[in-house]
Amino acid sequence: MPKKSNATETDHDDHDDQALFRAAMQDVAPLPASDKIVIRRKKPSVQPRQKNMLPDDDTESQLILLDIAADGEWSFLRPGVSQQTLKRLRNGYWPVQGNLDLHGLTQDNAKRQLAVFLDQAEKSKCRCVRIIHGKGLSSADGVPVLKQRIGGWLAQYNAVLAFCQAKPEDGGSGAVLVLLRK
Repeated sequence: MPKKSNATETDHDDHDDQALFRAAMQDVAPLPASDKIVIRRKKPSVQPRQKNMLPDDDTESQLILLDIAADGEWSFLRPGVSQQTLKRLRNGYWPVQGNLDLHGLTQDNAKRQLAVFLDQAEKSKCRCVRIIHGKGLSSADGVPVLKQRIGGWLAQYNAVLAFCQAKPEDGGSGAVLVLLRK
């Protein structure tokens, strides 16, 4: 039968542990003071991610940086996705499995149609789709409103890995090819 320990035995064990520690540390010297300054960055606040939702406020869509080439061709690549993926998308590696034509729609209607289309494409396990936004030639002031908005909307959609301007035979500057995650 194990013997009960009393308080004096426990105190004695603690004293032995402390003595052993001091003996082991007797030759240890403190490190010299460093002249380096430690910069502590404030951690960003955690915000819940909204799965597969397009932003309601267009100011959010302006925060995404799109790569715009010298010839006006634009593209997007989600962080962590290789440049090779974007190159393959441009070269037609994945067949287009769905199309959405947004010609003539208002921004609000286009945004809703886009959200529904992308949700359906993801559920159908489409890998590559084409969004036709038009060149904006008939827009007020000749400004392609949908073309400016579509990039930000797509970049905010979690299932979109990359997109780029379509080849001329696929719509050119009036359309984008979109790569969705598997």
